[in-house]
Amino acid sequence: MGKWWSSWLPLMAVVMMFLHANLISGEDPYRFYTWNVTYGDMYPLGVKQQGILINGQFPGPPIECVTNDNLIINVFNNLDEPFLISWNGVEQRRNSWQDGVYGTNCPIPPGNNFTYVLQVKDQIGSFYYFPSLAFHKAAGGFGSINIASRSVIPVPFPPPTGEFSILTGDWFKQNHNDLKAILDSGHDLPFPDGLLINGRGSNGYTFTVDQGKTYRLRISNVGLTTSINFRIQGHKMMVVEVEGTHTVQNTYDSLDIHLGQSYSVLLTADQPAKDYYIVVSTRFTSQVLTATSTLRYSNSAGSVSGPPPSGPTTEIDWSLNQARSLRRNLSASGPRPNPQGSYHYGLINTTRTIRLANSAPIINGKQRYAINSVSFVPADTPLKLADHFNIPGVFTLGSIPDSPTGGGAYLQTSVMAADFRAYTEVIFENLEDSVQSYHIDGHHFFVVGMGGGEWTPASRLTYNLRDTISRSTVQAYPKSWTALYMPLDNVGMWNIRSQNWARQYLGQQFYLRVYSPANSWRDEYPIPSNVLLCGRASARGILN
Repeated sequence: MGKWWSSWLPLMAVVMMFLHANLISGEDPYRFYTWNVTYGDMYPLGVKQQGILINGQFPGPPIECVTNDNLIINVFNNLDEPFLISWNGVEQRRNSWQDGVYGTNCPIPPGNNFTYVLQVKDQIGSFYYFPSLAFHKAAGGFGSINIASRSVIPVPFPPPTGEFSILTGDWFKQNHNDLKAILDSGHDLPFPDGLLINGRGSNGYTFTVDQGKTYRLRISNVGLTTSINFRIQGHKMMVVEVEGTHTVQNTYDSLDIHLGQSYSVLLTADQPAKDYYIVVSTRFTSQVLTATSTLRYSNSAGSVSGPPPSGPTTEIDWSLNQARSLRRNLSASGPRPNPQGSYHYGLINTTRTIRLANSAPIINGKQRYAINSVSFVPADTPLKLADHFNIPGVFTLGSIPDSPTGGGAYLQTSVMAADFRAYTEVIFENLEDSVQSYHIDGHHFFVVGMGGGEWTPASRLTYNLRDTISRSTVQAYPKSWTALYMPLDNVGMWNIRSQNWARQYLGQQFYLRVYSPANSWRDEYPIPSNVLLCGRASARGILN
């Protein structure tokens, strides 16, 4: 009891500071979590592996919360190496201090704890958390984040009978440190060994439903290297939400989910009472991996039968057309009561165009990945701390260009400068033969266009400026481009990264510093009193 209480005392000071500053509304509920992060033996593909568990669980415990809730998460690192958790899709409004990536936070040392104090401000939807350092994500440590609408906000579909979170993606039998060593040696990863559904391989998980009832499935691709297709034998799925956006309620037989993406679908148990296959399979791979789980009617009269339903494999146009079919529900409310269509994103003039081209260069004899010819290398100090304390020599603003240079690739701690409240056009240009998936921390963006070949200014004539979805993770198809409109409405230091974890680890990422000259808590929260200091910031006090 004494250890527990002492660990929460610094947290109480942090919470009281926020309340005193009126930064977090006193009427918004608090949810408290204590997480113990440990190694543990697990057998997801039938082979013993050292995994990362949270409170003894893999996947980790879900976070179930409501718009504007305050989440107080005390993380104890019982590993033998530094550790951080990041929150995929949680925007951390005015608060990149809590983002949990190395560019913003010092790692939690072994045997120590850190308390994240964050708020799911003005957000709804389906997201997940994951370990962000080294190659820990290959060992587990991830879990779901589900943000429900406030009771006073109408939801554009009847309340489902129940909900299931489905965390799925590719998996390797090798230890995460062995995979990291392969990348450190200058080589790419081998092909994955299998797919998991909620931490288990084929036939390892059962979802039980009542006949005639409707359920919400929150599905996230938490894998490392491959897109997936998700489908359910004999059933259709109605997409209702994509990473916090209520969608036009289209129905699909199967759904492509690219790395890092999250979807909500409604499933109605309207078939004869028996068991059915739930299937995930890899997309755009020469070898197709497949895993199955079971959808079981509670009054089931028989086990699964027949072959699992087949899905698309390498077809790009099929996936592109499905992506273009996703539309914003203009009349539905989002996290606030005003309709989602009341924000006319297509009528706002953009103030800047950023073109980002990925590549796979060899640098110093080793495989690397780059954006605009810059392959990111971490600094010895988190960039956010270096910026706050004005520590010279850690990074340079403008160290990554706004558009492809065509020059030789090089290593750099790349940081792009941006102005608060700018309205930016971002184009991901994929000249390679593989699908790319990108995430932008701290923001949502409007996916205004996707097309084949080279992007040109004339490509803007094809943009959807009325009812596209907004999200935080988007794909760029091979030899294609994807265009976004993004309001830079969140001051801080924000990671833009490949969701392919090998490419991210080997440099396909950078940081966007969104800057406001006003030193105001209305634009950005102050540095937390419990901040961890490391690198060249070690000798600094938070009052410096």
